[in-house]
Amino acid sequence: MTTPLTKPTAATPGSRPGSGMRVALFITCINDVMYPGTGRATVELLERLGCTVEFPTAQTCCAQITTNTGYLDESVPQVRQYLKAFEGYDHVVSPSGSCTAAVREQHPMLARHSGDMGLVAAVDVLSQRVFDIPEFLVDVLGVTDVDAYFPHTVTYHPSCHGKRLLRLGDKPLQLLQAVRGMTLVDLPEADQCCGFGGTFSIKNADVSAAMASDKARHVRETGAEFVVGGDNSCLMNIGGVLSRQNSGVRPIHLVEILNSTEEVLA
Repeated sequence: MTTPLTKPTAATPGSRPGSGMRVALFITCINDVMYPGTGRATVELLERLGCTVEFPTAQTCCAQITTNTGYLDESVPQVRQYLKAFEGYDHVVSPSGSCTAAVREQHPMLARHSGDMGLVAAVDVLSQRVFDIPEFLVDVLGVTDVDAYFPHTVTYHPSCHGKRLLRLGDKPLQLLQAVRGMTLVDLPEADQCCGFGGTFSIKNADVSAAMASDKARHVRETGAEFVVGGDNSCLMNIGGVLSRQNSGVRPIHLVEILNSTEEVLA
């Protein structure tokens, strides 16, 4: 089903709902190393909405990979480092549902595993201040229309962590539906995993490849120009298959669409 989008009545050009708000950017490893454009788009979008964005240089890996692989003792120092980098901020914002979920779900478990009750208390407080970008925009800033303009046909892939752990629900779709000039088409079997799953794609390569192939097929069926998601890890996996198939469909992060404006594209 195709949903043509009209110019939203709630658009508020020049509105700055984040005025006076100090926000820390949690960029995540994959964005820092491979997709820096996503980080830049996140900063530009938040600043356009009035937030003061800071990048704590002490941040490093959130320990999701080592935790998922069972190295709990080795992951605790990374939790301590995360706390050192981000404590003191009212809000920590990330363009990754996967890493946000790791901080909110795994860090408290790792702190308890350490037996350090001071760490447990500090992590319990900080982990509730960490937000994926869609929930920060909708739940904290109270906006769904960020005055974006993206004249293309797109389909949305909800990543597993965002859907099942963060329970983002329709927040990403609310934001996309307010984008002027864009046509959003439904993705068949949207709730199925793309097969990446971090180390899952390494340990179960054949199963992962089959899942990614299914996801790419469903994306092609939509006829969309872009497949949009909230995790560059998922988009890298899906985009790799689409590229090898010469499909012409391009992966794009949600925040890069939300940061697109008529002036930028002109």
